[in-house]
Amino acid sequence: MQKNAPDFSLEGKVTLVTGASRGIGRACALACAAAGSDIVLGVRDVAASASLVAELEGTGRKVLPVELDIPNKAHIAHAVDAALATFGRIDILVNNVGVAPGNLAELVEEKDLDEILDVNIKGTFLMTQAVGRHMIKRNGGRIINISSQAGTVALRGEAIYCMSKAAINHLTRCLAAEWARYNVTVNTVSPTFIHTDGTAPFLSDADNREATLGHIPLGRIGETDDVVGAVVFLASPAASLITGANLLVDGGWSVA
Repeated sequence: MQKNAPDFSLEGKVTLVTGASRGIGRACALACAAAGSDIVLGVRDVAASASLVAELEGTGRKVLPVELDIPNKAHIAHAVDAALATFGRIDILVNNVGVAPGNLAELVEEKDLDEILDVNIKGTFLMTQAVGRHMIKRNGGRIINISSQAGTVALRGEAIYCMSKAAINHLTRCLAAEWARYNVTVNTVSPTFIHTDGTAPFLSDADNREATLGHIPLGRIGETDDVVGAVVFLASPAASLITGANLLVDGGWSVA
């Protein structure tokens, strides 16, 4: 390796990814494994994750699927305990779980408000707290919150979701300030619309797709590969002096 070349390897690390069964979470798990990390898969249904486990093990990495229903505190505690029992440590946490039942603000129902705040804010905090306590004891770790451009720009019909992601962005900054003395970095990756199973119904509508592309200066909808590059970078030694950052992977939407 060239002297002083940036180190993007996760070799020898253990990464816990929440919401890992599909979409961005699945892509993050595969990318971190490709970069050398063993993986703890936080999924709702362990049995249904068998094919993903096999794919990850095919990269030569060790994989532990754990049942994780966020923000269920007992599930979170069990997942962290299982990871520590199997691997002895958690070096990287990727908080990917989030929900977004959209509606105009005046029509939002209380159950949807409760779900978004419960999962996106409370769940992210409880998961981060549980892993953060371990990282503090070990004096090191990387926490990466998958947020959204919605925490930075206004999206019509997504007021509560936008609020929840803005909260995650600021929580990131607060934890980065608190935990820097323990060598724990906390950063956020905020994607625009990404091609996933979850966004397929919205983006398959020609009008929605055209309107979305009109906001993106780079002129294309994102792919999961666009997101995981940012995640692996922030998890790697190359990003060791970066904390409290919000890396927007939005094709320029937020600056247009």
